[in-house]
Amino acid sequence: MRNSAVRLALCLLALAGMTAIASAQVVLPKSIRIVVPFSPGGSNDVIARAIAGPLAKRLDIPVIVENKAGAAGVIGADYVAKSPRDGSVLLLTSSSFLTAAATQTQLPYDPIAAFAPVAMVGRGPMLLVVSATTPFRTPADVIAAAREKPGALNYGTAGVGSIAHLTTELLDDTAKIRMTHVPYKGAANAAVDLAAGQIQVMVSNYSTLAPLMRAGKIKALAVTSGTPHAAFPDLPPLASVAPGFAVAIWVGVFAPAGTPPALVERQVQCKHVHHRFADDPEPPFLRVLRDQRADVGIIDPA
Repeated sequence: MRNSAVRLALCLLALAGMTAIASAQVVLPKSIRIVVPFSPGGSNDVIARAIAGPLAKRLDIPVIVENKAGAAGVIGADYVAKSPRDGSVLLLTSSSFLTAAATQTQLPYDPIAAFAPVAMVGRGPMLLVVSATTPFRTPADVIAAAREKPGALNYGTAGVGSIAHLTTELLDDTAKIRMTHVPYKGAANAAVDLAAGQIQVMVSNYSTLAPLMRAGKIKALAVTSGTPHAAFPDLPPLASVAPGFAVAIWVGVFAPAGTPPALVERQVQCKHVHHRFADDPEPPFLRVLRDQRADVGIIDPA
């Protein structure tokens, strides 16, 4: 089965074929900006940049990735919600889009009415990681340390209300421990501090963490899925130390509400694109995704 990050890339590339079919109704914008509401280096950013080049070539217009980080994705989402409704601005975001709506009482936009869905990547687990400066070798080590000294372990996230924030709070609740939240503008920023030992624990996606994992500066101890995951065969699920714990994340693309339906009708996009790439199962931009492992853990189609 094609992984769903690939589906997202192909569905976006299919805008070219779709707009050709609907050219009488839709005029392509002069350029497209893919807004990522988190800092550079995170998984959303990696996926957006892997898509931008091929999309620009397919549509023959500039496609720019623009990072507008802060407030667990709210700043970037608000920017897109108030952008022109002509297909020139897209939002590539993740589960934090919904968790922010659930936890922040005064959003500057309506999360349901202000956006039109374009494509869903899919879902997959995150990783529990620790700084290499810590003595922790298993998730049980983290739980034991947090129980011994409540509040002493600091964990970083992309901000209050982000999916990593709520996931770690759920871990606290499920395992009956208490760690201290340290919010950042983006997960990549938190990962840098984790590697430096400024914080001890973090829950995030593989793409954000991979460079520091490869450098040996942080260690992955578990996956957030309820059962072992094929992409990470050596990592136990957090449910092994916190029974009942299970969290998956998703990544998706949205446009401002009111964007012409032909530009966001994802079923038409996907229907045509599978045939277009049938003779090239791994074009160059997909190899970029595989090298980054940005699609790791994303298994099911939306």
